[in-house]
Amino acid sequence: MSCAETFTNYALRSLGLGQRLLPKSDITLCEQIVLIGSGLIWNIYFATLAVLFGFFFATALAVARASDSLLVRKPADWFVFLFRGSPLFIQFFFAYELFSILPRTGLEFSLGFTTLSLETSWFTKAWLGALIVLFLNTSAYSAEIFYGALRAVPKGDLEAADAFGFSAYQKFRKVTWPTLLRLAWPSYTNEAIFLFHSTALVFFSGFPAWRQQGDSLYYASYFAEKTFNPFIPYPIAAGYFISFTLLIILLFGWINKRLNQHVAPSARSKISYRPRLIR
Repeated sequence: MSCAETFTNYALRSLGLGQRLLPKSDITLCEQIVLIGSGLIWNIYFATLAVLFGFFFATALAVARASDSLLVRKPADWFVFLFRGSPLFIQFFFAYELFSILPRTGLEFSLGFTTLSLETSWFTKAWLGALIVLFLNTSAYSAEIFYGALRAVPKGDLEAADAFGFSAYQKFRKVTWPTLLRLAWPSYTNEAIFLFHSTALVFFSGFPAWRQQGDSLYYASYFAEKTFNPFIPYPIAAGYFISFTLLIILLFGWINKRLNQHVAPSARSKISYRPRLIR
């Protein structure tokens, strides 16, 4: 089988498209590269949606933690403490077991004039169940970052907004929110990178790979087991992760530049990749 045929057969194998059976003997380097790259689709899916939805929920949690009301602040504090205090690996296991005990026939909610049905079997699938766990986990960590940035917003900026007669909403939208993002963005970039790396835990936790449709690390582990040589598939997976990490740095760096375009160059926060060889 040529490399072009391998790409045709296995490029979308992680989504259930193409050749159904995985190679078991005479495994080539091209097959490993293509299949591990195919699995990266799931890593990108989990990371993109979790960061997207977690960004807004984390903002709401940060605002709630800064509230003067105990009924608003305490639930947000405990949520952040719970998900930051427990390992992500255990959260995957706990969530899967919790979703497994839901009624298999689904849940129905009566609203009087109509009845809503919820398909509970979807929650035990990685595409939804694992996504929920990643969403909640990154929301907690991001909320802590945003809360710290929220407390660091200069009081002079807020006093100036009050002097101009801004309402609470106008002050948040035009002063607090942009400043919060500008201060928090470098740290939030690290959280996005960490979350992307954390997606490698999904199919090694409680959520099974249905019909061998797993992520990049799932296929890397498969090839390491079949070839008895982990020094080829795992570096391939690492190469994919490093490449996508660089894309995250470039994308978030561009956003950071947009957030700081009105700030003097000497006062701008910068995102840079500086690996520490010695701690």
